[in-house]
Amino acid sequence: MEIRYAAKGDLPAIVEIYNQAIGEKNATADIAPVKVDDRLNWLKEHTQDKYPVWVLLKDGLIAGWCSLSPYRPGRMALRYTAEISYYVHRDFRRQGIASALTEKAIDACEDLNLKTLFAILFEINTGSTRLLEKYGFELWGRMPDIADIDGKEISHVIYGLRVRD
Repeated sequence: MEIRYAAKGDLPAIVEIYNQAIGEKNATADIAPVKVDDRLNWLKEHTQDKYPVWVLLKDGLIAGWCSLSPYRPGRMALRYTAEISYYVHRDFRRQGIASALTEKAIDACEDLNLKTLFAILFEINTGSTRLLEKYGFELWGRMPDIADIDGKEISHVIYGLRVRD
């Protein structure tokens, strides 16, 4: 496995993986597929020096990706905090991809001058809950039944990790 920074040419694979998650209706609040063009600015805003996007390649294919995003951009008191997101292609799940990407993000925090990571996920996403807890993330909050996907109300949970002081 190889992990590297995402490039513009990786966007079709990143979007494909994300759209799989949209279709599965348990890992993102987006309900309509996105297009590569929709994600161009998103990738430009995720700079390698502060809020990177990484891709993990397995057998030469992008098997998953991870991003760090600013929390409430422009509010300087929150500059040391980032949201972690990760998605794995359905053909590569349960092979340690999400673990490797999460480890990469945690390890990068010192160089990125980040102190705190958090994830917002659907409470029904027990796989992500287990993954985050494996790396020391703790439940920091719950927003009951705030998402509606096809008439089913789903709670959001927030998991956080203080990575350094």
